[in-house]
Amino acid sequence: MNSLEAVSAHLRGRAAAYCDSSNVPGYVAGAYHDGGQSVVAHGAANIVTGAPMFSHTGFLFGSITKVLTTTLVLQQVEHGLVDLDERVTTYLPEFHLTAPFARGGIRVRHLLAHSNGIDADLFFPDANGRDALKVFLAELGQHCGALFEAGEYVSYSNGGMIVAGRLLEAVSGESYHDLLEREVYAAVGMKDSCTAADAAILRSTAVGHFPDPATGRSRRTDMFKLPDTWAPAGATPIGTVDDLLAFGRTQLAGGVSPSGSRVLSHESTALMRSVSHDMGVPNVPPMGLGWVLMPFGKTTVLCISGSSPGGVAVLAVVPEHDFVFAAFGNDPRAMALHEEILLWLLRDHLDVEIPDLVTDTSPVNDLAAYVGTYRSNQLRVDVSAVDGQLEEQLTYEPLDSAQERIFTGFSGGMLAFPARRFVPLRDGLFAPAGLPLEAFNGYSRQMLVSYHGLHDGKANYRCAGGRMTRRADAG
Repeated sequence: MNSLEAVSAHLRGRAAAYCDSSNVPGYVAGAYHDGGQSVVAHGAANIVTGAPMFSHTGFLFGSITKVLTTTLVLQQVEHGLVDLDERVTTYLPEFHLTAPFARGGIRVRHLLAHSNGIDADLFFPDANGRDALKVFLAELGQHCGALFEAGEYVSYSNGGMIVAGRLLEAVSGESYHDLLEREVYAAVGMKDSCTAADAAILRSTAVGHFPDPATGRSRRTDMFKLPDTWAPAGATPIGTVDDLLAFGRTQLAGGVSPSGSRVLSHESTALMRSVSHDMGVPNVPPMGLGWVLMPFGKTTVLCISGSSPGGVAVLAVVPEHDFVFAAFGNDPRAMALHEEILLWLLRDHLDVEIPDLVTDTSPVNDLAAYVGTYRSNQLRVDVSAVDGQLEEQLTYEPLDSAQERIFTGFSGGMLAFPARRFVPLRDGLFAPAGLPLEAFNGYSRQMLVSYHGLHDGKANYRCAGGRMTRRADAG
C-alpha cells in the first residue's frame, strides 16, 4: 500500500467509525499530496430522502468562501482597480456604520485580515438576488457599529467580507456571483461549483442536519442556506471536495491552477499567507489575508473552516509539504472528526512534530477583572465567577423576527446556550473545564478564551472562537 492509499484507507475507516458512533449522517473527505489525489465518502447526504454521500456530492462551502472572496479582491488589486491600503469609502462612499469614528479608518486590507472591527458578525439582512449586497450595506449603516478601531485587534468578520464583496461589485460593475463563477470557479477548474440552490439540486448535493438534544440522533435542517446578503462570507457557494482541492493546489502552485491557468500572481498568493495581524495569544492564530495561519510547531497550515445550516467544511493547505486536505460533514459534530483527521495527517502522514500549544500556566488569584457582560451584534455574554472558575452564559438577542428566524435556522433552533465553565490557565487566558491542555493543540485551540484591553482593573474585551465581544459598560 502506497502513502496515498494509506491515507484513503484511514479516511474511509475513520469516517465510517465516527459517523456510526456519533450519529453524523455523512462525511466526504479528500487529500492531495505530491501529485496524487484521493476522495472518499461515507453515509447519507440527506437522511430524509436516503440519498447517499458520494465522493462527488456537493455541499455548501460556508466560510471557506472567504478565501475565494479574498482571491477576487487581490485579482482587482493586480488589475489596478483596488489598493489594499486605500480607505474602503474611496470605493464605497455609501459605506456607513453607527459608529462614525470607525468608518474612515477601515482600509481594504482590514476587510480581508479580519481586523476591521465591524460589529456585524451575526447580522443577517433578509434579501436575495442581484441587489442583496446593496441591501446588506444599507442596513449595516442603520444597525451596526464598531467593536474597536481598525487594526487594533482581530475579530473574525463576516461583515467585513460582505463589504469586500460589495466593493468588488462597485469596482468591477459585475455581480459578486458572476465574478466568482468566471474568475475563480472557471479559472481554477472548480467544474462542479455553483452559487445557487436551483443549480445545486440538478446534481448530488448534501443538506445539513442537527443533533436532537433528546436522542442525540440527527434531524434534517429546515433551512438549506443563509440569505444572499451573506454570499461573500459563505452563504451561497456550493461545490465538491475535488473543487476545494483544486483551489488548494492553486495556492500551492503560487496562483497557477491544476490546468495551468494563472489565477493569481505568485506575489498575491504569498501575500495571502503572510502575517497581516498577530494578537499573540494561543486561541487566535496569526491572520493572513483570508487564511488563518495556524502554527503546528514549526509548520504553518493555511486553514479555514466553513459552517452552513447543519454542516461544517474545512480546507487546509500545507505549502511546505505540497499537501491539501478538504472535508465536509453534514452535522456540526463532524468538526471533531475534521480535527482528528487533520492532526493524524500532520503527525502520521507528513511527520510534522506537534508540540503542546499551551505550556506556560500560572495561578490566577483574582477573577474580578473578567466578570461582567460583554456584547457584540445581537450576542450577549454574561461572565461570572463561580468556585474559582469563570461561568459564561451566551444569549442571542435578535433585532427582529427575521433575524430570529434566520439565526435559529442556522444554529439549529437555539437562542440561549447552556452555561459553560472555564478554568484559568494564566492571566487573561481560560480553557473549557474538564479538558486536558493537549485537547487544544489542533483546531480546537479556538475553544480557549482570552481577555484583552485591561483598563481600571477590568478587561474590556473577551475573545472566543476568534471573535471579540466588548464589555457592555466599556468607555
